[in-house]
Amino acid sequence: MPMSNPQTSLHHHHLPPLISRNREYHKGNWTIQETLILITAKKLSTEQLRTTANLRWNWVENYCWAHGCRRSQNQCNDKWDNLLRDYKKLSTHQHSYWQMDKHQRKLHNLPSNMSQEVFQALNEVVQRRHRNASPQQLTFRPYPPAPVGGSGTHVSGEKSDSNSKRRRVKNISSSIVRSASKLAQTLKRCDEMKEKRHQLFMEIEQNRLQIEETRNEVERQEIANSVKAINNLSDSIHSIISEYN
Repeated sequence: MPMSNPQTSLHHHHLPPLISRNREYHKGNWTIQETLILITAKKLSTEQLRTTANLRWNWVENYCWAHGCRRSQNQCNDKWDNLLRDYKKLSTHQHSYWQMDKHQRKLHNLPSNMSQEVFQALNEVVQRRHRNASPQQLTFRPYPPAPVGGSGTHVSGEKSDSNSKRRRVKNISSSIVRSASKLAQTLKRCDEMKEKRHQLFMEIEQNRLQIEETRNEVERQEIANSVKAINNLSDSIHSIISEYN
């Protein structure tokens, strides 16, 4: 079946016709064309359908299948979640992302191969959702942010963000102070243990020297006594010889 243009909208809310109940779904990585078809299907389902999530994803599968993207509704759901997660990561780096190599993208924890075409299609869907959603439904701010009127909602949001940032900074500062205190205590204990080891080593060395000196003194005394005994014996022999003569 030829793959049709994913941007072709349905004029009404009818499901695309079912081709077959026994579908053989594609597996593996999604192509850019399949991804664009999914994004279009998700946009149309959100705009045109007022039904449960399960029926909406069934509609998305039928639409994708009718346009050449042979993926199941579970595959579409998982892929959409991954796309939104990648979009959220990429929304603050879009000006530099496509100048990065794969290593730089990995260092910034960014998607490895998001295309500009897919990002722009996602950006259009997410911005439209945020323009139509109430403030309580917003989960993250698209890039660039949708303009806000003078009702005070934007100011309140900025104050909330500012307070949240201050709390995070305060928590981080407290954590750094606690970590620095623990590190100082650990270094102090290490120094104390080092000093104790040094003192113990000096005591052991002093005892060794004392034992060595005592042993040397005993040896010298034994030698002196032996020499004295030999001299006495020699004198006795000489005295006996003199008397005999």
